[in-house]
Amino acid sequence: MTRIAVAGPRGNMGKEAVQLVERTDGFTLAAVIDHRFNQGKMMDAEGMADLDVPVYKDVDSCFTSEKIDVLVDLTNPETGKVHLRKALEHRVRPVVGTTGFSEEDIDELGRLAEEKELGALIAPNFAVGAILLMKFSKMAAAYMEDVEIIEQHHDRKLDAPSGTAMKTAQMIAEVRKEKQQGHPEESEAWAHARGADYEGMKVHSVRLPGRVAHQEVLFGGEGQTLTLRHDSLNRTSFMPGVKLAIEEVQTYTGLVYGLDQLITLEGDQ
Repeated sequence: MTRIAVAGPRGNMGKEAVQLVERTDGFTLAAVIDHRFNQGKMMDAEGMADLDVPVYKDVDSCFTSEKIDVLVDLTNPETGKVHLRKALEHRVRPVVGTTGFSEEDIDELGRLAEEKELGALIAPNFAVGAILLMKFSKMAAAYMEDVEIIEQHHDRKLDAPSGTAMKTAQMIAEVRKEKQQGHPEESEAWAHARGADYEGMKVHSVRLPGRVAHQEVLFGGEGQTLTLRHDSLNRTSFMPGVKLAIEEVQTYTGLVYGLDQLITLEGDQ
């Protein structure tokens, strides 16, 4: 039985994760971590059935009081960084679903995971379809090097571009030589009209109410275009990926960045 703690159980993703753990054979919800709940039992989570589960205001008290195998963190970038580090220090395997980790953060936390001989996962996106979109985009970029990315999210998302868009661009860059796109003399009448620039690729972020998580990758070539698109219509779309992450993080040592590392296609290196 895998004993799991969920950090951020009040959020839309956190509520779905709690329900996933509750209904999955082999998983048990050992605790939740949320500074706004009263320490004690989780009986007042809006929209959720009463659960006889210990509530902790911080990870240190949770990890010293409970036997936890895996921490699922669905909070925010700054909290996620702290929780990932503390989980490893307490010999708990972290699955972190927030973005905002720098390359330096990833390198440092990767060394800590290796030192502790534990698995850890940072996932910019848990939707399996979004992971396939990233992989298909990388495959296409080897043959169509002119590409732009449009990502759309709800207007409560704090970071831009999304971690998924950044990861997609980084994967494309592995097979695409850096190049400037568009007319060499183009100019912006309004600043940032052409979006963010990553090795010549343009990345555009949309933030609107009614959106959940959506991404298009557009390729252009002589006489043809190719559009790849993924849409998450609700938060349940992320749960198969969360389940996979919980299972897999217990099978390896070190830090994995991106669920794409755990989902392989024929021809993957």
